[in-house]
Amino acid sequence: MKILLLSKYSRKGASTRLRSLQYLPFLEAEGFQITVSSLFDDQYLDLLYKHGKRAPLRTVMLYVRRLFVLLSVFRYDLIWIEKEIFPYLPALAERILHWLGKRYVVDYDDAIFHNYDLSGNSVLRRALGRKIDVVMRYARCVVAGNDYLAGRAKTAGAVRVELVPTVVDATRYNSNESSPAAKPVIGWIGSPSTQSYVVGMARALTSLCQKHNARLLLVGASDDIVSEFPGLDVEVVPWSEAFEAELIAQMDIGIMPLSDGPWEKGKCGYKLIQYMAGGIPVIASPVGVNVDIVGANQCGLLAANTAEWEVALDKLLESPAQRLQLGKAGRKAVETQYSLAVQAPVLAGIFTQSVVLPESV
Repeated sequence: MKILLLSKYSRKGASTRLRSLQYLPFLEAEGFQITVSSLFDDQYLDLLYKHGKRAPLRTVMLYVRRLFVLLSVFRYDLIWIEKEIFPYLPALAERILHWLGKRYVVDYDDAIFHNYDLSGNSVLRRALGRKIDVVMRYARCVVAGNDYLAGRAKTAGAVRVELVPTVVDATRYNSNESSPAAKPVIGWIGSPSTQSYVVGMARALTSLCQKHNARLLLVGASDDIVSEFPGLDVEVVPWSEAFEAELIAQMDIGIMPLSDGPWEKGKCGYKLIQYMAGGIPVIASPVGVNVDIVGANQCGLLAANTAEWEVALDKLLESPAQRLQLGKAGRKAVETQYSLAVQAPVLAGIFTQSVVLPESV
């Protein structure tokens, strides 16, 4: 089967790397022939990540390049779309694929429909508020990372919706079962765009780090976050794909604070799954899929506000035995549910059925 993958980013983009590119070796070994065409390249992402800027002229050039790629769709049996073909433009390309009889599968790991239907720009809301519903409705299958995204797809009238969580390659992570360190490490992994969630828990983190002589390890945050935790031992390390598993292995507790908003409900809990793969217990805000991951697998604690975060941190910092127990449960959940080895065959089946099943199914 020949598949054209229309990814949003290059490998530097986390969503692309996790939701599609990490599956390619397995899929290709199973006989799928996949051509990858990213919309935004490394140069675009470097400018965005380092300076928070987008180059309008380069964006136009990249859109034109994608338009030419679309002229080749008849060479493929299936089109695999990450989120949408042209962000912030109407779903014309997806409509044309449908009208031409070209089947496509679309994947979501974020509530990007809220970029449009909850936009502060009234013109954008009116013009594109239902865009993603159109993309979902014409897809042969919508692959959703959690129930919130799947629910939107069903409401939009998608003919088929499949849940595939965001997963890790469990073989890259070693379960942390070493003796507890004299100075326990509370860890977080993310990016400057999401570090505000950690800052929002500064009071609880500061209080409990001081009480238990703990330190913070913040992977992927900007250096200026240190000023939010005066007097604490805070280490900020740049994120890299090569070393992320090694850095998580240095943590004793992994945290994922979130606000309780519509965008956050669309997140797929990837930080939690990384911590769990490393065999460390988690503390998370009870938002969206976090509730399912932590509650169903008994791999950590949920905390809704500062007081609850203080209680949760206190419990785990003072009990290495409980940390070990929860960490083992998390690792087991990764091996049975949230690993590449488990979900890759599921994705392969989705692609095969999207091509062979009749149009009415």
